[in-house]
Amino acid sequence: MKKNKTIIIAEIGVNHNGNINLAKKLIDVAEKSGADFVKFQTFKTENLVCKNTKATQYQRHNLGKKTSQFNLLKKLELSENKHKKIIQFCNKKKIDFLSSPFDMESLNLLFRLRIFNIKIASGEINNFIFLKNLAKKAKKIFISTGMSTLSEVSQAIKILIKNGARKKDITALHCHSDYPTKLYDVNLFAMKTMKEKLSINVGYSDHTIGNETAIAATALGA
Repeated sequence: MKKNKTIIIAEIGVNHNGNINLAKKLIDVAEKSGADFVKFQTFKTENLVCKNTKATQYQRHNLGKKTSQFNLLKKLELSENKHKKIIQFCNKKKIDFLSSPFDMESLNLLFRLRIFNIKIASGEINNFIFLKNLAKKAKKIFISTGMSTLSEVSQAIKILIKNGARKKDITALHCHSDYPTKLYDVNLFAMKTMKEKLSINVGYSDHTIGNETAIAATALGA
C-alpha cells in the first residue's frame, strides 16, 4: 500500500442475513467501490446469549413479531463452511477479508482459516484473556474504542504488544457507539488525542449517516 494511504473498510457485519448470495453481492459492491477490506462478524451464538434472552424492544418493533435474541443471532451466524465460501469469493475479487470475533471459539476459527487480520469490537476492549490470545497470532489489528476511556484504550494496546503484537500493526479506531451517531456527538478530535497520547496509528469507525464525517476524519489523519 502507498505510504499514508487511507485504508477503507467496508462494513458488512451481519447484513448478509445468513445468506451467502447476499454476502457475495455486498462483497462485489464493496470491491467496486474501491474498499480495501470487507468486514464480517464471527460468533457462536451459544457463547454470547442464553436461549431465553429476549430480543430488544427496537428489534421486536422492526421485526413485527416476537423472537428471542438467541434465535435472532442464530440466523445471522456464519458456519465454518460459509466462512470458507466467503473468503474464497473475497480472494477471487481481490479484496481482503476481515472479521470481528466475539468469543475464543470464533477467534480460533479465523486463525484456523488463516485469517490473521482481526478487528476487535468495542465491547471486547476489556476482555484481556481474549486480547492476549489474539495478539499471539494476529498480524493487522484494528481496535474500536467505543465507550472506552483513553486509559482503557492504552491498557488494551499494552496487553496486545506485551503478548506479541507489533505497535505498527495496531490501529485504534475512534468510535461513537450510537446508531446512528449524531454529527454533534462525533468528536473527531478524540482520534487526534489517541494518536498524540498513545503514539498509535488511528482511524475512525463511522456510525453517522452520510459520508461527511468519514471525509473529515480522513482530512484529520485517519
